[in-house]
Amino acid sequence: MWVEIICGLVIYILFRRFFYDDDDDSLQIETTDSNALFSVATRLEKLYDGKVYVGLRIPDADTGSRQTIDMVLISKGEAVVISVQNLSGLVSVDADGSWVSNGANNHRSDRHPDPVAEVKRQVAILESYLEQRGAALPEGYFSCKVVCPNPNFRAIRSDYFPPEVVTHEQWAQLKPEPKSLFSGWIKGAFRGGKKEMQEPIHQKLNFILTTAPTWDRLELKGNKYVLGEFLEFKGKHDDTQSLRNVKRSKVSRLIIQKTSMFGLAHSKLQVLYSPRDYRNDGSSASEWKEVTVRSSTEVLFQPQNSTKVRKFKLSSVVSMSLSA
Repeated sequence: MWVEIICGLVIYILFRRFFYDDDDDSLQIETTDSNALFSVATRLEKLYDGKVYVGLRIPDADTGSRQTIDMVLISKGEAVVISVQNLSGLVSVDADGSWVSNGANNHRSDRHPDPVAEVKRQVAILESYLEQRGAALPEGYFSCKVVCPNPNFRAIRSDYFPPEVVTHEQWAQLKPEPKSLFSGWIKGAFRGGKKEMQEPIHQKLNFILTTAPTWDRLELKGNKYVLGEFLEFKGKHDDTQSLRNVKRSKVSRLIIQKTSMFGLAHSKLQVLYSPRDYRNDGSSASEWKEVTVRSSTEVLFQPQNSTKVRKFKLSSVVSMSLSA
């Protein structure tokens, strides 16, 4: 009887491994913050009929490094730099503007540098970058917000939070109406500018931000996202050779289209990749290239704010986007 049970467990593990694509690293990686970013971005695009650029890495001339910006919303009525604070538990504002959070599941207090001051600094860096790329913006064109989307966020004395902060309660109540919470984001943004300039500026910003540096992006099964840096593929020599053209200088996007099964030992994936076109955003269907590789082929990826390189099986990946 015990032999049958053990054999059954072994078969179940093998079945899960090959058919359900369990990947220890992908299950252990903390994707919560990245998921929050994309959830906020998706809702903003629906609310304001605009374009949200997520995970920007804008060059900072003062420090010689790149500044990570969670997201930028560009619509015909608004231009906003947004910081997403995915904090849970009780959160208060200290006298110096820093935030103190007590997690919902522990009693330890964590201190976070003033998010409002940080996002205002990001606005200045972004404006400088846009100016260098030829976008002459009216004074005060960009505003900023700090969004707290976590449903477990609890503000201690919400009246202590600056007006730039959108608590979870406020976030949940947002409506796509002219008088909604965000309607005043760019109040006075066009001072000194003419109304007819707004549309050309809107188009110019979208073009620049489409080609701006970003973190690479992995979309995993289960609606999970990881921002970071793609390093390389690992696997059998013929598989890595088939994927040798998938590099950021040549490819902007990779999609796992489907799985072909020829027995457990011969599970294959169809991988589509889009040649990079620096003239516009995206490629037509006729430009997509296709290769077939083993499902055990791995993506080596270093998540944002992590020193550890993660391995993700291609079978657990939905798509990958690479920054130029």
